[in-house]
Amino acid sequence: MAVLVTTSLGDLVIDLDCQSQVAYSFLKLCKIKYYDGCLFHSVQRDFVAQAGDPTGAGSGGDSIFKLLGRDSPAGKSSMKHDDIGMVATPNPNGSQFYIATRGHGLEYLDEKHVVFGKVAEGLDTLEKINEAYVNESFRPYKDIRIKSVAILDDPFDDPEGLYSLKIPPCEQKNVVTTLDDGWNPTIDETKMEIENRAREARSRAVVLEMVGDIPDAEMKPPENVLFARNLNRVTEEEDLGLIFQRFGKVAEASIIRDHKTGESLCYGFIEFANRESCEEAYVKVGGKGGLLIDDRWVQVDFSQSLARFWPRHFNGRLETMPNK
Repeated sequence: MAVLVTTSLGDLVIDLDCQSQVAYSFLKLCKIKYYDGCLFHSVQRDFVAQAGDPTGAGSGGDSIFKLLGRDSPAGKSSMKHDDIGMVATPNPNGSQFYIATRGHGLEYLDEKHVVFGKVAEGLDTLEKINEAYVNESFRPYKDIRIKSVAILDDPFDDPEGLYSLKIPPCEQKNVVTTLDDGWNPTIDETKMEIENRAREARSRAVVLEMVGDIPDAEMKPPENVLFARNLNRVTEEEDLGLIFQRFGKVAEASIIRDHKTGESLCYGFIEFANRESCEEAYVKVGGKGGLLIDDRWVQVDFSQSLARFWPRHFNGRLETMPNK
């Protein structure tokens, strides 16, 4: 369970405690963009950096349970203030949170506040926040803002009524005047949404690369490869390539096989020499509901797989990842 917090000073990846109801509330608030635009309204150097109040005054913000009109569970956690980057809340019924900017001497807070996460990546960003110049009330002279939050991993179902909540943009009422960072939620909202979606897609790709599902987060599916399914087990690569040559030059036809037995798994890929031939094959085969090959109606679609770039067994030989 994790989120990617994009701030005006950089990114923070926060791992969350799956057993904590406070972490659950934080995650669902992130999901409805509750924190987008919120300021770090208090930064006490080598102590904590606090954010999460939509008003920016340090006295507002509600938990997801309160917003949904439900009772807030007791705030409990097995995590402690034992390292830099620990994320905790001073009020389990609210939305505010703080990040510890030192890794020792905070044990006394364990009995007062609930720790529900930890900064897993972005300690350099946390250090930049920690070094901000502040006034006597610990408010940064220049705004440090949460621009957006992307969900990296959410194992829980969304509560009923989550997306019907009307969340106003961060208002920042009754706060001390500071140097603005230029952020304005009313400007280019469509562009901002596109950028947020691209950032979320990028963050998901990074996670898939980290867990080993894709070879590289920057890699995109090829535009000249069709995915073919429902193949007959007797169909061979040569047959598949020969049949699809009617639509253009086939660079390679491969059938995915069990790496132990060598038997066909009944799906494969057809790589054309160019994108135009691939698109023609898709239109003529996909548009007609399939192509009859060895008494099986074979269905095709544009390939979304990157598996062929891994060092895996294709057609009984070992292929290697191409050079970038």
